[in-house]
Amino acid sequence: MLQQLRVLYPGAPIYTSVFAPENLPTEMRSWDVRPSPLQRFPLVRRYSRALLPLMPMAFETFDFRDYDVVLTMSSAFSKNVNTVSGTRSVCYCLTPPRYLWDLPGEYLGGAARFLAAPVLAHLREVDRRAAQRADRFVAISQTVADRVQRWYARDTDVIYPPVDTDRIRPNGRDAENFYLVVARLVGYKRVDLAIEACNRLGRELRVVGTGPESKRLRAIAGPTVQFLGTQSDDVVADLYARTKAFLFPGFEDFGIAPIEAQAAGRPVVAYRAGGGAETVVSGATGVFCEAQTVDALVDAIEKLDRTAVDLAACRANAERFAAPIFRERMSRLLESMLNS
Repeated sequence: MLQQLRVLYPGAPIYTSVFAPENLPTEMRSWDVRPSPLQRFPLVRRYSRALLPLMPMAFETFDFRDYDVVLTMSSAFSKNVNTVSGTRSVCYCLTPPRYLWDLPGEYLGGAARFLAAPVLAHLREVDRRAAQRADRFVAISQTVADRVQRWYARDTDVIYPPVDTDRIRPNGRDAENFYLVVARLVGYKRVDLAIEACNRLGRELRVVGTGPESKRLRAIAGPTVQFLGTQSDDVVADLYARTKAFLFPGFEDFGIAPIEAQAAGRPVVAYRAGGGAETVVSGATGVFCEAQTVDALVDAIEKLDRTAVDLAACRANAERFAAPIFRERMSRLLESMLNS
């Protein structure tokens, strides 16, 4: 997303709490990135999470009086920026912080959650107040828009994130006989369901990604499941174009991977909730799994066997999320803020 915004506004500086220039892609190292005073803390790049309670104040230190519009991309505290009269603020919300609102246990664990309870309560109040500062809210999906309304009582527009549909394309050949998952191996992605379903059906599954769940997932995997670890963009694009179907059993805020699979002309089996419900067209570009259970996913995979999915329909659906559409919608929104 940041790269696409850079295409629109190549001279705009980028403000952030802390960053490590050496970890940026080569093309981003020359960008005008301006960190907060937290950047001067010793060892901050390694232990930035320890400074979490200071993050809201870090964003409040920036001076935006010389700008007409400030766009914050927020899954945490960047929306804490202060703007003076005459400077408009737009929050492009990736999600309200999930470790504060709906998944603290997933991020912190039981004991840490108990110990951090007073800090979390304080940060929730800070986050709720900050959400009222933005002149306009935009969410990455209707799923996130609903969450913004629930936690912040703010109405939102929805502008879907950009997907590189130029890079990922059909290969013109028939699908091969394997299913695919591309995900970070964490609990809420529910890769375990994909593994168990393919175990039961005796179907070949290839899993791209690494993460803390890797050991557990390997332990439950049968002989038809192959773990590929981290792969290059080119290898992943090739896998998308060859797979029989992409499996997406998690509840996601949006989900880029199933759209990339559709860009390659391949169908998706998705859990009917969250971003998957917004980006897969039932019966045309895939089928839905009605519950996060192995039985439901097995039923959905077998339903896909009986469903005629058209390569062109998958590709056309993915193109709704192409980068030029994101740029056009975001540009129109920001121009309207300048003129309002």
